[in-house]
Amino acid sequence: MLGKVDGLKCYHGVTRYPAARRVPGLVLFRWDAPLFFANAEVFGQDVREAVAASPTPARRVVVAAEPVTDVDTSAADVLQSLKDDLAAAWVELHFAEVKDPVKDRLKRYGLLELIRPEHFYPTVGAAVDAYVAESGVAWREEDSEPNAGPEGR
Repeated sequence: MLGKVDGLKCYHGVTRYPAARRVPGLVLFRWDAPLFFANAEVFGQDVREAVAASPTPARRVVVAAEPVTDVDTSAADVLQSLKDDLAAAWVELHFAEVKDPVKDRLKRYGLLELIRPEHFYPTVGAAVDAYVAESGVAWREEDSEPNAGPEGR
C-alpha cells in the first residue's frame, strides 16, 4: 500500500514509511510483478486484504501498475473476479501507470468493457487527484511536497 511521505515526491510504501499519509477512502496498491497464472490469485488476495486493512472504509482501489509488464488469461480471470467482488462491496477498481501493451492485452481479454477506460490514469497522482475531486475528501497532496506548484508534481 502507498501513502504520501512529507517532504518526498510521489507515493511510497507504507511498510517502509509508516508515517505516510493515506487518502481517506482510497487504497493505493502497488504490484511489482507481471500478472500471470503463478501469482494472479495472490494478487487478488493481496488487494482484498489491503481493502480490509484500510484505516478508513475503502471506496476505491487504485492499482499502481507501472511494474506490471504482462497479464495472461489466468490473471484476466482474477481481475474480473476481483472487480466483481469489490463492486459488491461498493469499492471501485481503478488503475494507474498501466503500460500500453498491458492495456492492449486487457482490451483483448474484454476487461476494458468491465473496467471502464476512464478508470485508468497516467500517474498515481492523477488517480489521487481524480478521487479527491469526485469524492470531495479533504486532502491536499501539496501539503506534503516541497515546491508544490505544478512543476513539483
